[in-house]
Amino acid sequence: MLIGATSDPVSNPQTEGNRDAPKVTPPQETYLRLHRTICQVIRGQDATVRRVLAAFASGGHVLLNDYPGTGKTTLAKALARAIAAQFTRIQFTPDLLPSDILGVAIFHQSTGEFRFHEGPVFTNILLADEINRASPRTQSALLEAMAEGQVSVEGQRRVLPELFFVIATQNPIEFRGTYPLPEAQMDRFALQLDLGYLPPEEESAMLAAQMRDHPLDRISACTTVSEVLALRRAVQDVRVSDEIRRYMVELVAATRKTAGVRLGASPRASLALMKTSQALALFAGMECVTPDHVQEIAVPVLAHRLVLDPQAQYSGQSQRSVVEDVLRQVPTPA
Repeated sequence: MLIGATSDPVSNPQTEGNRDAPKVTPPQETYLRLHRTICQVIRGQDATVRRVLAAFASGGHVLLNDYPGTGKTTLAKALARAIAAQFTRIQFTPDLLPSDILGVAIFHQSTGEFRFHEGPVFTNILLADEINRASPRTQSALLEAMAEGQVSVEGQRRVLPELFFVIATQNPIEFRGTYPLPEAQMDRFALQLDLGYLPPEEESAMLAAQMRDHPLDRISACTTVSEVLALRRAVQDVRVSDEIRRYMVELVAATRKTAGVRLGASPRASLALMKTSQALALFAGMECVTPDHVQEIAVPVLAHRLVLDPQAQYSGQSQRSVVEDVLRQVPTPA
């Protein structure tokens, strides 16, 4: 695809020394610094890192769904360390309460009044580790925060920081002591990504890199909150033509009409598809979104939002295969 060939214009040897090569804009440079810094820690996952950053730059949130030990938490920590921003980690457990996330009002006898103490959700980057281990009641504490950038506590609306990003992890094979995320919660995540296992050569390089210390200990912040906010504003300025918008809507609408799908993708999915496609276009140094950008990100954006009939699941149909079939069936704009 187009993105794979143009995702890192600075390091492309064909453009080095070429005065006619496209100039890298400050927002692009912010992305490239983040990508290079994170990839120092997360080896062999360049495409996954780019997609995480696409969600991050477009104002969405990410769910990392993969086996234990594949680097989900490490990826979240690397992103947090790459930005000079506030980072909070919540280890989700069955006894975690909503107030443990949002905060609580405590009565102070000295003043005779209640004073609100902010919870860990008041941060820039929030790592919700093993999110499916908490009860549905606790999981729902994040719904308003992720959708609206605010929380309602003790009858008062409290606004979260302008830069607010949730990156959650869960283990897809361990079900004891877990609570499946409800559809409303899944719909709040712009992307669901799987890291997968590394090729043997990359895993060998990872072992060599961690013989004495962890690569996380060697990285430091490469950008600031203000630069990240500028990157987000630049993503919003990437042009999306009428044809591309119709293409996105047709893809999402097709998931609702596919046999075996009980619940298709929502209008929120259409918005996430557009915004993350804009981010990928900006990363590639392009002024407008192309079908390649939409097709690259469609499965991570749409698949996790679908609910299949039990019969479709038993017959071998999956959420991913539904989206892949839709991509083949819906005509691509010329």
